[in-house]
Amino acid sequence: MITRRNVLAALAAGTLLAATGGIALAQESGQKMYIPVISKGFQHQFWQAVKSGADKAAAEFGVEITFEGPDTESQVDRQIDMLAAALAKQPTAIGFAALDSQAAIPLLQQAKDANIPVIAFDSGVDSDIPVTTAATDNVAAAALAADKMAELIGGKGQIALVVHDQTSRTGVDRRDGFTNRITEKYPEIEIVSTQYGGGDQLQSTEITKSILQANPDLKGIFGANEGSAIGVVNGARELGRQIVIIGYDSGAQQKQAIKDGVMAGAITQNPVGIGYETVKAAVQAAKGESVPKTIDTGFFWYDKSNMDSPEIAAVLYD
Repeated sequence: MITRRNVLAALAAGTLLAATGGIALAQESGQKMYIPVISKGFQHQFWQAVKSGADKAAAEFGVEITFEGPDTESQVDRQIDMLAAALAKQPTAIGFAALDSQAAIPLLQQAKDANIPVIAFDSGVDSDIPVTTAATDNVAAAALAADKMAELIGGKGQIALVVHDQTSRTGVDRRDGFTNRITEKYPEIEIVSTQYGGGDQLQSTEITKSILQANPDLKGIFGANEGSAIGVVNGARELGRQIVIIGYDSGAQQKQAIKDGVMAGAITQNPVGIGYETVKAAVQAAKGESVPKTIDTGFFWYDKSNMDSPEIAAVLYD
């Protein structure tokens, strides 16, 4: 039987609480469950939308959350430090979107050993430690982006990709989902370059300009996240190049680029849903309830023709 005395004794011995013990202690002391949520960044509007969903779930389920991420999506070490600091506070559960799908595994193993449920979101990890992953099916979504690219360039020609990274699950899945669909289905389309800009729009702008200067016949570029896509738009604008640009995510700048006709369209996720489902699953797992191994939060194609429709407008964000 778990009692307050047993829980306090475990803490005094330097061991972390089992999730059920943490809940019992919180209930006895009148404290809320504490669930830190660590994202891949905080600078993009995507993450602000994820936070709003997490906040909504926290209010609904009566739990305390914190939401943080590194300044840029290239700061893997900074994110690992955030994860370590969160675990040191002995949370009831934790939400984590890995920048590097392998680097965080030792700390996540510590969480598992302490019976702290880990909920992966947006990016999974190369491990079975997370009890579930709340995310977009990035492979399928990127394949749809590839189909749209092929359609818009007439099924043949040279294209390129600007991807945020090759270490996170989202970076790998979006790159591979896109390139595999092109390779398998469109033999007359050639991918001439795949570059990585860390999700930073300034770096992605320079990469785009380099790609365009090296490939005068290029017909299109896929930008695999918000910062990448904005960088592609800016790079093409600066060089005065008219190409088909397909993005990923939403945000004010991407939506405006689509309205202006500079970007053909993009894949939008459901970031509010991702944040909400992450916290909801954390609460369920901490209570010992079963959760599905994956939570597919959905994706949609949007362009000038449908972005104002109620279904699409509901998952776009500023």
